[in-house]
Amino acid sequence: MLTALNGVYGDRPDAVGVAGRVCSYEQLLGAARAVAADATETGAPAFAVTATASLETVAAAVGALLAGVPLVPLPPDAGPAEREHILRDSGAVEIDVDFARKGPDRGHRPAADGEPALILYTSGTTGPPKGVVLTAAAIAADLDALAEAWQWSAEDTLVHGLPLFHVHGLVLGVLGALRTGSRLVHTGRPTPEAYAAAGGSLYFGVPTVWSRVAADPRAAAALSGARLLVSGSAALPSPVFRDLEALTGHRPVERYGMTETLITVSGRAGGDVRPGTVGTPLHGVRTRVAAEPGAEIGELQLTAPTLFSGYLGRPEATAAAYTEDGWFRTGDIAAVDEDGVHRIVGRASIDMIKSGGYRIGAGEIENALLDHPKVSEAAVVGVPDADLGQRIVAFVVAEGVSGAELTDFVAAHLSVHKRPREVRFVASLPRNAMGKPQKRLLLTDATGVGTGERR
Repeated sequence: MLTALNGVYGDRPDAVGVAGRVCSYEQLLGAARAVAADATETGAPAFAVTATASLETVAAAVGALLAGVPLVPLPPDAGPAEREHILRDSGAVEIDVDFARKGPDRGHRPAADGEPALILYTSGTTGPPKGVVLTAAAIAADLDALAEAWQWSAEDTLVHGLPLFHVHGLVLGVLGALRTGSRLVHTGRPTPEAYAAAGGSLYFGVPTVWSRVAADPRAAAALSGARLLVSGSAALPSPVFRDLEALTGHRPVERYGMTETLITVSGRAGGDVRPGTVGTPLHGVRTRVAAEPGAEIGELQLTAPTLFSGYLGRPEATAAAYTEDGWFRTGDIAAVDEDGVHRIVGRASIDMIKSGGYRIGAGEIENALLDHPKVSEAAVVGVPDADLGQRIVAFVVAEGVSGAELTDFVAAHLSVHKRPREVRFVASLPRNAMGKPQKRLLLTDATGVGTGERR
């Protein structure tokens, strides 16, 4: 799994850097061995660490793999109730990591391919967070497929500032660097200034990060020397894509995945990259769209070697995540063109709007709104309506434009039936740690008593 720590790529004093602290592979391995010893001695089925942006978290992830004991990363901002639930549900013992403490090579037994390596907890939008069990084999398969798709190698310097308790920041952004041998620079916080100063060849970011980079022309211009910009965890707005291309000379690659599946679909380095699309399936991944007759969009389903082994202690939930013929149900709505390029429309539970007999994806309306020069943020939901079934409501951050103008703008760019029936202006959109709009909060507002501009 951790090829770089086996001496394949040699060593260097700045192999891994996090928030200004750097270490060599040898130093990381010493700290990880100490973690592995502690994890083994607990006798617990898993161990947990507060996953701050630090070398300690990196050592914990490596130590877990060395010891063959699953790691449960705890979000640093988790409240007491969430932390208690995760620890109780996983049976994990929380340990402290001292990076300065070195452990000897005691011949720990690393996690075998089919054994759990990580237990990552979902956001829990429909109940308490569920533990997603990821095996070493699934992680290795995903990282190798991404290395192929992105031409990711030991010649790269990977730069990002993403949280280390998610797939994007921890699996791709840490374990990916340690598997490919690329130098890792974690900026601590993903600011435009930090990205510009890092001098990387490969950059990871979420749309919020890229939007801020695009709003800082000097920082964006500093990324022109990079090889590849990658965006994920949410849809990259088309205007941000175009701004990045103009300022950096790069067309950012988007990819698609979930905690349960890891990354399964992506654009390719050197390939035809188009805004609003997430590319084609990675090596070993098969996808299909379960659409109703005559519909162009439907639920994306897939099979892959990157799939999780189940929800911890929840066999019924695990079984419900699959179709009768064994395909994983992503719950995301997608369309696939004749070239196999995928476009994600949104979540089935909240982004598939059924209005006036039409099935409408919220994502395309949001992209249309974001094409308006005076709109900086947009999120669209469907709310119950006695006449239409669901009414399209748009929440926007904008200045100097009316709701009527935005409604007409969407109707002119898309079909008339896709226009928002109501536009609500807000100061900002509620977002989670990965920059995704929290639409359930907006939906609560939309179905209650609000102060939006109605059409």
